[in-house]
Amino acid sequence: MLRRVTAFHELMNRRRSVRFFSGDPVPRACIEMAIRTACTAPSGAHKQPWNWVAVDRPSIKREIRLAAEEEERRNYLGGRMSPEWRAALQPLGTDWQKPFLEIAPYLVICFAQSYGLSRDGSRIRHYYVQESVGIACGLFLAALHDMGLVTLTHTPSPMGFLARILRRPANERAYLLFPVGYPAADATVPALRRRGLRAVMRWNR
Repeated sequence: MLRRVTAFHELMNRRRSVRFFSGDPVPRACIEMAIRTACTAPSGAHKQPWNWVAVDRPSIKREIRLAAEEEERRNYLGGRMSPEWRAALQPLGTDWQKPFLEIAPYLVICFAQSYGLSRDGSRIRHYYVQESVGIACGLFLAALHDMGLVTLTHTPSPMGFLARILRRPANERAYLLFPVGYPAADATVPALRRRGLRAVMRWNR
């Protein structure tokens, strides 16, 4: 067991968020299997309060990029983002421009369902939606990394435009947007260090 979990840790410790993608194609079946894996996540009362939309049509990716950049421009340049927030992002080198939203072969958007709908249209209550969807997204990240693909947990805020562009029902809200593909040949990532075990864990009290 220890050998297996050590090997898995070493695999996941190499995962990085990537903003520089190759346009090389990825089989659709790989994206579908990663979503299948995500959907093995536990959820409150087993309501599975998620839906996923995978986008590979260039015209839709373009529409998403333009809408995301409009929101991000307001965040970075229009004053919606506090100076403290901008300073925290500075080491990552991010700005309002998001070309990867068109370059990556896929955009996968996870939508959280605030409630379900029965066949007669009545509402079905969902429980622990944010926690459940967060776990599913974590499994999606792990599945992509295990395949040798890269992604980024992109959250252009606010994200209401995604429901509009992708024609999602009123009970769904975009939770995370994942551009998915292979890294560009010249891709770089920030030199970040993760907190060590002693900094994040205690036994008992």
